[in-house]
Parts: sequence; structure tokens; C-alpha cells
Amino acid sequence: MKKTYSFLIGIAIIVIAASQLCLASGFKGQSVSLESVLPELDSWELSEEAESFIPESLFEYINGAAEIYISYDFKELIVAQYKIKGGEANISVEIYDMGTGENAFGIYGAERFPDNHFISVGVQGYIEDDTLNFLIGSYYVKLLCFDGGDKTSKFLMAIAKDIVSRVEDRGNFPPLIEMFPKQRLIPNSEKYSLNNFLGYSFFSNGYLANYQIDDLEFDCFIIRAVDENSAKNMAERFLERKKDLPIKKRPFGFVIKDKYYHNVYLAVVKNYVCGVMKIKEGSEKIGAEYLDRLVKALREKD
Repeated sequence: MKKTYSFLIGIAIIVIAASQLCLASGFKGQSVSLESVLPELDSWELSEEAESFIPESLFEYINGAAEIYISYDFKELIVAQYKIKGGEANISVEIYDMGTGENAFGIYGAERFPDNHFISVGVQGYIEDDTLNFLIGSYYVKLLCFDGGDKTSKFLMAIAKDIVSRVEDRGNFPPLIEMFPKQRLIPNSEKYSLNNFLGYSFFSNGYLANYQIDDLEFDCFIIRAVDENSAKNMAERFLERKKDLPIKKRPFGFVIKDKYYHNVYLAVVKNYVCGVMKIKEGSEKIGAEYLDRLVKALREKD
């Protein structure tokens, strides 16, 4: 009995010691996985110790921009500065852990533009002058090169590829993006909002894509709900907000004449709310056609 008691006390001491060690290390313990993603190239070396930031401290690093990252459930950021050996070039590396690939796509999509110069790195990336940003797994990575001269792009790509090689789950674009009609879609215009989609607190997990047909610019959207009842509730709350506007029923859902979004086409399919908006007068057939395409794609999903 005494041996058993002594053994249990020993285990308890080890557990307590380990817990205290974790508490003492605080944020460093949380940044282990991000540290493992930092690049290690023979020709580059850290010029200063890497720094980590969590939601409570992100404002210290990016101040006014922190709010949008936090709105996508940001987890942690690691920042490292690299200097090329025997040269003047420097590269700043920022790796944002967004928790999920969907949230990483959300912040990446919020900062990219359809006319960026897109490259094949990670899930997708783009390079502009001395900057290279890309999406990989649940990470959003931002690189900035100083004094790279005509080798700037080469330096950025080398760092980016090394980071990609260190990520085990490289992920892909969110599957719901494939539900958007391809005809007249503006490439790389898709975006994702975790909360307050279209400015409504009851809309979350919303996807938006931009389209253009001649001089008509319009948007398609898909909102993912927990279940079909939740989707119906979302649509009902939206219709309640628009109750003073002209609303007409159609085979799939409704058409609302909105002051800001012109004709809005809305439907509920399984656990999704989908729609088309910014359809101007005279283009109603386009709105109906694209809503029908969304409905068909979502019905066939899974």
C-alpha cells in the first residue's frame, strides 16, 4: 500500500510540475507549431528572435488591422526577420494561424484582388512588387522583401516554397466555392465571411462571388447554416427586415426589390441560404437564371 501511495504521489508531482512548466512558458508553448513552419534555408539566417502574438496582443503588431483578423477567429501570429548571408536583402515573414482552412481563406480573400498577379504556391498566392502573400492549410502567410533588387521575386519564392514544405496539411479552397456558377464569374473574386455576412448579425458563414455580364455587375452568395431549420430561420429574419419592400414569391424562393441591392433573389436549399443580388431592372432573367443554377448545384451537393 505504501509503495502504491508513494507511486501516486510521484505521478502527481510530475503532473503538477508539467502544468507549472506550461503556465510558465505561456505563449511560447502555444507557438511551437508555428515555429516549426518558419523557413530554414542555408543562405538565410534570422536577424533577430522571432516574436509571437495572440488575439489579445495582435493590436501591438498591426494595430488597426487586427480587428479583421480577429473577426476570422485568429489564433496566433509568428513574425520573423531574415537576412541573406553575405548580402543586403532582408525578408519579413508573418505566419497567421487562423485555426481552420476556411478562416484562413477568409482573411486571404479579404486582402486579395482579382487583378493581383497570382502564382502557384500553397493553395494559392500572389506576388506584387516586393510582397508575396499565400494561403496554405490553416495559415495565411505574408512575406515582404527589402533590398532584394532584381532578385526579389526569386528570394520571396524560395522562402515561400520552404514554408509550404513544412506544412503537413496543405488544404485546398473551401468546397462551397465550387457551387458558384462558372459562367461570367470574375476569377478570384470569391470571399468568405465568418460573421455579419452582408452586414446582418444573423448571417454567418457566408460566401460571395462577383459576376459581370456586359455592363451588369452582380453577386451570388451562399450561406451555410447548421441545419435546414436554421437556414429557414435566417431567410425568415432577412425577409422580416425587408417586409416593407415589394416581395414576390417564385418557384425557388423570393424576389425582393431592395433600395441598395436592387433585385435580390433568395432561396433555401437544405442547410443553405443562397441568392443573387444587384440585379438591375431589365435584367431579371439573369437573376432568376443564376438563382436556379445555385439551387441546382446545392441540391446535388453531397
